[in-house]
Amino acid sequence: MSKLVVLNLGKGDLYKGFPDVTVQLGLTNDHRAMEFRGSLPAAPEIPQLYRNWQILYSALYRYHGWSVRLEIEETDVTNFSEVEFNDLCEELSFRINIWLNSEQFRKIEQKLRTQLNPNEEICFMIASGDYLLRRIPWHLWNFFEDYPNAEVALSPIELQRPNKIYNKENKVRILAILGNSQGIDISKDRQFLEKLSTQAQIKFLVEPQRKELSNELWNKAWNILFFAGHSYSKERGSLQINQTTTISLDKLKHGLKKAIESGLHLAIFNSCDGLGLAEALEDLHIPQVIVMREPVPDLVAQEFLKHFLTEFSNGQSLYFALREARKRLEGIEDEYPCATWLPVICQNPLSATMTWQMQRKIFTAKSLFKILVTSFLVTSLVMGVRYWGYLQTSELQAFDHFMQLRSQLVTEKPDERILIITIDEADIQYQINKGMQMRWSLSDQALAQLLDKLNKYQPRTIGLDIYRDGTVDPKYPNLATRFNQDNRLFFVCKVATTDDDGDSDGIPSPDGVPKERLSFSDFVADDEVIARRQLLYLTPPPTSLCTTEYAFNLQLALHYLDKEGKRSSVTKEGYLQIDDVVFKQLNEHTSGYQKVDASGYQILLNYSSLPSVEKIAEQVSLRDVLDEKIPLESIQSLRDRVILIGLSAPTNTNDYWKTPFSSSAKQKQKQIPGVFVQAQMLSQILSAVLDRRPLLWWWSAWIETVWIWVWSLLGGIIAWYYSKPLHLGLAVIAILLTLFGLCFGIFILAGWVPLIPPVLAVLTTQVIVISWFRRSHLDKRRKLNFNHD
Repeated sequence: MSKLVVLNLGKGDLYKGFPDVTVQLGLTNDHRAMEFRGSLPAAPEIPQLYRNWQILYSALYRYHGWSVRLEIEETDVTNFSEVEFNDLCEELSFRINIWLNSEQFRKIEQKLRTQLNPNEEICFMIASGDYLLRRIPWHLWNFFEDYPNAEVALSPIELQRPNKIYNKENKVRILAILGNSQGIDISKDRQFLEKLSTQAQIKFLVEPQRKELSNELWNKAWNILFFAGHSYSKERGSLQINQTTTISLDKLKHGLKKAIESGLHLAIFNSCDGLGLAEALEDLHIPQVIVMREPVPDLVAQEFLKHFLTEFSNGQSLYFALREARKRLEGIEDEYPCATWLPVICQNPLSATMTWQMQRKIFTAKSLFKILVTSFLVTSLVMGVRYWGYLQTSELQAFDHFMQLRSQLVTEKPDERILIITIDEADIQYQINKGMQMRWSLSDQALAQLLDKLNKYQPRTIGLDIYRDGTVDPKYPNLATRFNQDNRLFFVCKVATTDDDGDSDGIPSPDGVPKERLSFSDFVADDEVIARRQLLYLTPPPTSLCTTEYAFNLQLALHYLDKEGKRSSVTKEGYLQIDDVVFKQLNEHTSGYQKVDASGYQILLNYSSLPSVEKIAEQVSLRDVLDEKIPLESIQSLRDRVILIGLSAPTNTNDYWKTPFSSSAKQKQKQIPGVFVQAQMLSQILSAVLDRRPLLWWWSAWIETVWIWVWSLLGGIIAWYYSKPLHLGLAVIAILLTLFGLCFGIFILAGWVPLIPPVLAVLTTQVIVISWFRRSHLDKRRKLNFNHD
């Protein structure tokens, strides 16, 4: 219910007026409820008009010979004039509107209009204990013409929340009492209820004895109590449960109270003059009662029940179903005047309004089969779309997001086995100021001095991540000798590419360097030059000036690990293995990578979780090393390290790369020099072998398919189970958060499992199931209407 309005008339009456009228928007015990106060004047003409209307209405059904669900004494019959009856209806409506549009009450009405939306569903409760006020047709108030989705309900003044016992039943349980039917036809009522047998558990008591009825109220947990037959409201309301027994509800008080505690939410009296019955049940604090205000003809009762059950059982709210069923009676008012005046709901504002789906649903074999088939087809569709690479961009973005989030939650230490010597703009200017002859960013003179000074550190491996094609300057013969003989020193070249970037034949290695100390520095990058993969091995094209087959970072790692006694080998599956660590190779279809170029030997790059990618290892500048500004006490701690020498200046734009962290980095950190990416790759290999830091892993295609199908199936079940948009929305949010949490939790454990495909499968399956569910209910409604007609 979107809005609840309670109009409390207090203890006044139509003869003396209502000095203290209160209107609340929201539950009466809700501290956030809005409250308005005002008054209503006396309207003594309304009681007399209503009594006259009752007399003529009684004469009307006698005149037409209607079968009404009330035994009428002959003295009730008066002469009947149809013109007089219609005039009286108009006069009553006119007087009710004059009364409610009075100056004392107009302020309340205006405040209500400022708070209510004409398009939202409104339950407008009239709280009063006055017998006549509960009988008058409140729906004739002109206010409701502007609020077509509002429905009037009656409420007692004194409220109490019922004590309820949790009911674990899976279906709505209906106790249907078919009482004395002498002179009326209640067989149609039974037919309408029987059509709900697949959706509800129904127990029919046909003209039961009092003991039988009492036992059912005591021994079973019912959700709906239904009665059809003769009834009346003299005194406290009575039912003719069989042809010889008439019983007031007071006589069933304890049984009814027990039934309410056990889950009785709604009582429907499709019989005459039921306000006295509703009053008796209100004293027991039942949540809702539907009754007829006055004697009701058979056809009117049948039409109301038909339309009400159709709407209510198909998932509409109780108030919507009652409003639609009541308004549908307008079509027979030519034959049965004032039919729309009769049905009314009595509501306890402290109780939740019953819905047909309030009970936990259970699967039928047909429903389960449809959801299984739908989830299977959706999974097949998602896997097909994924296979052709249409989800790759979104999956890689999810991968980047996981990397970023992990770095915020998990902190790793820089790799102490690596030292990076950076060459930035200041270092280049430093060499120029020293009069060094520059051919590259690192002159031969500076490199010779650098290698001499590095001997103090006693590094285990030295990697020069700078292209140096050509011969060494003859002025530095010792440098040429070192290139040829220093087994710790590794160089890079660039493999030929098919891209039109000016280096299509590649960049060769320096002269005089043995092939075993040569390696390529090429990366494989995804769209937007993001490095997520690590290339370990490739076969250069025949035209390439760079002919080495092994990656720079792999060569450095193998040389370093050789001193640790760790040897490399190839598994029977063709995977690289160092010691007992297997580096699983990427293929064309690997987790989020689909239809990707997987040539060479590629693995996923598991970046370290650091505040910045460049913090992977300790860094010193070239000029600090040459000027020996590194403290002597630090030299011992730098022993046996891998020394990486590379550019950090933006002079070589071809060696700048984006990483999974670039989208969340500051503008100047969007791209980083390649030497830091090389350091990440080197650290990944060393940490995997020496520290048991896990490599990123993924599932096989079959396991991923099952994973996606399970989530698709769960999405279908949720869409089938929850019919209310709010509940469904919360359930969808919950399942998507759970999916995200599981995927990220597994990612923290180095597993890359699909996130985007199951999200897509969940939502697609739910859309299909909801569409199918609604269509099946519309078909069912049309079928019910056809059968009823």
